[in-house]
Amino acid sequence: MDTTHGRNAGLFGFRIVAARMIWLALVIPALGLFVVSLPAYDALVQRPCAEATTCNLTGALNTQGLAQLSAIGIPTASYAAFLTVFFAIIVAIWSGIGFLIFWRRPNDWFALFTALFLVLFNTTYPGFPISALAIAHPALNLIISLLGALGVWSIIAFMVLFPNGRLVPRWMGLILVVGTLGALTTAFPNLPGVIDMYAGPAWLSALFNLPQYAAIIFAQIYRYRKVSTPVERQQTKWVVFGIVNAMAGISILPVILGVVLPGFNQTNVPAAVFLGLVAYPLVLLALPITVGIAILRSRLYDIDVIINRTLVYGSLTAVLAAIYFAGVLGAQQLTRALTGQEKPQSPVVIVVTTLLIAALFQPLRRSIQRFIDKRFYRSRYDVKKTLDRFSSSLRSQIELDHLTVHLLETVEQTMHPAHVSLWLRTPESERPV
Repeated sequence: MDTTHGRNAGLFGFRIVAARMIWLALVIPALGLFVVSLPAYDALVQRPCAEATTCNLTGALNTQGLAQLSAIGIPTASYAAFLTVFFAIIVAIWSGIGFLIFWRRPNDWFALFTALFLVLFNTTYPGFPISALAIAHPALNLIISLLGALGVWSIIAFMVLFPNGRLVPRWMGLILVVGTLGALTTAFPNLPGVIDMYAGPAWLSALFNLPQYAAIIFAQIYRYRKVSTPVERQQTKWVVFGIVNAMAGISILPVILGVVLPGFNQTNVPAAVFLGLVAYPLVLLALPITVGIAILRSRLYDIDVIINRTLVYGSLTAVLAAIYFAGVLGAQQLTRALTGQEKPQSPVVIVVTTLLIAALFQPLRRSIQRFIDKRFYRSRYDVKKTLDRFSSSLRSQIELDHLTVHLLETVEQTMHPAHVSLWLRTPESERPV
C-alpha cells in the first residue's frame, strides 16, 4: 500500500489551483528567459573572454583558446552552435521530467516542489546560458540572479526534505537556512558583508559545505532506518543510486580525461572545455531520471535488481581490468628483465591476456554474485540456500511425513508467513465408501 501518497497529498480544491499557478508563475519566466538567452549565449561564446564576468560563462574561451580551436579545424560558429543546442537539449530533458511530475502529481505539494527544482536547476544555474542574457542586458541581472538563487536552493531543499517533504530530524531546518546562504552566495557572488567569507580559499569553502553534506547524509540514513515506510525506502534507493552514479562520473571523468588529454586540467583548452561540457551534463542526467521514477513511484522495486546488477558487473569490470593490465604490464616487465631492452608489447601477450579474461568471466561473475548476495542481500542468499537444500532432500526423501515437515519449514524460512498449513488430498483408493 502506498501510504506516503496519502500523507503528502494535502492539496485540494483551491489549494491545487493556487499551487499550480505559483509553479507556472516561476517556471514560465525561467524557461522564457532561458530560450531568449540562447542567441546571446551563442554570440558571447564566439567572442574571446577578457574579464571574470564573461570568462565564468560556461564554454567561454579566451583569445588563445579560440586560436587553438581554429588550429584544430573547428569553426568558432560550429563550436558555439553545438554548445547552444546541447544545453537546450539538457534543459529540455530536465524540464520534461519536471512537467511530467507536475502533470501526474498535481495534489502532492512535495512532488510539485520537486518538479520546480528539476525545471529551475539547469535552466537558471549561474554561469549557464541564461547568464549570457544578464551580461547582454544588465537590467535583467537581478531577476536572473534571483531565479538562479532559487534554482540552487531548490536542490538543497529537495535533499533535506526528500522523500516525504518533512524535516527529519527537526534540526535539519538549520541546514536549510545555511543552504539558503550558500544559494545566495552562488547567485550573488559580489554581495557585501557576510557573503564575502565564502569567497576565500578552497579549504574555507569546504569547511562551510562539508558539514551540510554530512548532515544531509546522516538525515537520509536516519529517515531510512527509523522513519521511512517501505515505499519511501524504495524512493530513497532510487535517488541515492542516481546521486552515486552522478558523483562517480564526476569523480572518475577528470581522471580518465586527464590520462587521455594531458592538458585537460588546464583552463581554456578547447578539447578539455569541449569534453568537460559534454560529459558532465550527460553524467548528471542520472539524477533527474531517478528522481522522476522515485516521485512518480513507477516500478520502484526494480531498483533492487538494478543495484544488484550494478554491484556485480561493476566489480567484475574492475577485477577483469586489473587482471588485464597486470598481465600486460607484467609481461612487459618480464621482457625487460630478461632482455634488458624496452620492447613494444607483443600481440601474443595481448591475445593470451584477452583469452584469459574471457575464460575467467563466468567463474568470476558467479563468485562475485555469491559474495554480493551473501554480504548485501542476505535474505535472498538464505532463501536460495534453503530452496537448494529442499530440492536436494526431495531426491532422497520418500517418507511423506518427513517431506511435509520439511516443506513447512522451508516455507516458513523463505516467506516468513504469519501462519502456514498444508492440506493433503487423500487418494481415492483410501477414501471411505
